[in-house]
Amino acid sequence: MDPIQRVATREVYRNNWMTVREDAIRRPDGSAGIYGVIDKPTYALIIPLDGDRVHLVGQFRYPVGARRWEFPQGTAPDLAEVPPAELARRELREETGLRAGTITEIGLLEVAPGLTSQRGHVYLATDLTEGEPEREPEEQDMTTAWFARDEVEKMIATGGIMDAQSIAAYALLLLHERR
Repeated sequence: MDPIQRVATREVYRNNWMTVREDAIRRPDGSAGIYGVIDKPTYALIIPLDGDRVHLVGQFRYPVGARRWEFPQGTAPDLAEVPPAELARRELREETGLRAGTITEIGLLEVAPGLTSQRGHVYLATDLTEGEPEREPEEQDMTTAWFARDEVEKMIATGGIMDAQSIAAYALLLLHERR
């Protein structure tokens, strides 16, 4: 039995990328409460690796009001659930134009389990070929660049990369390479 039981739920907001719901809950001691949850589809994050360099995307992140470097990542449109490996290949192609000859799942992340149900599959993409990006309208300001891994590590250490999913994915890459 779950320590917190959902008594009722209602959707309070929906758009093409997420829904927000408010759940009436009962705590283990029997007291009532509410819990707000953001539901988003599963995402894929891709680490494009070519030798000792990785490919990052830079874009303006409206909620924080700043441009950020991060690994390519995203969900399918219209809240669709797509097989993760297929989604990874599509996001890589859309955002960077890269195509992966080999794609390997290296981990699973939860975005913010106290706030959202969203999870993400992390993939390592290798045997890359370049092509033209196929970006969505929200990605029109996106830039891409190759970075040496030591530069990426310096960016993580100094705040040049602040995206928690990208930092966690890089840690998964390091652990994957140790196996």
